Amino acid sequence: MIPTYYKMKPYLFFILLPIFLTAQTNNTSLEQKWFTNYEEALDAAKKTNKDILMYFTGSDWCAPCRVLKKNVLDTDDFAEVATCYVLLYVDIPRKKDRISPEEMEQNMELLSHYNKKGIFPLMSLVAADKQEKASISGYGGKPDVERYMQFLRKHR
Repeated sequence: MIPTYYKMKPYLFFILLPIFLTAQTNNTSLEQKWFTNYEEALDAAKKTNKDILMYFTGSDWCAPCRVLKKNVLDTDDFAEVATCYVLLYVDIPRKKDRISPEEMEQNMELLSHYNKKGIFPLMSLVAADKQEKASISGYGGKPDVERYMQFLRKHR
């Protein structure tokens, strides 16, 4: 006769697996809402009297953009500062099926107006009256984390 403990062992694994998996995630405790539609972000900025933080990225080809996202945008420090802004995610992917044709057209227009040099990654602060107030670009790794955070704190 097999003891009850040994019969329960496989089931115990499946019961505890979700707990272990959620403990391993790197999600920030403060979730922020990223707009992808400029008009909606502009409307939110006007209603809340906040500036728009535009984040220009090439999500499927820009390695510094991915590292910036991980080291800055996906942190609790950023989530706290982000409450002072309306966040707009401006993606210019090489794989055109990653976003809708309408979003790509919008993003290309934003690129030509607020990121004329086509620098990635780039963050641009834009007032509700559509005037650019400040921008910061490039990302060289961990030393730039504080540079970005200082920029965001300074302009909030």
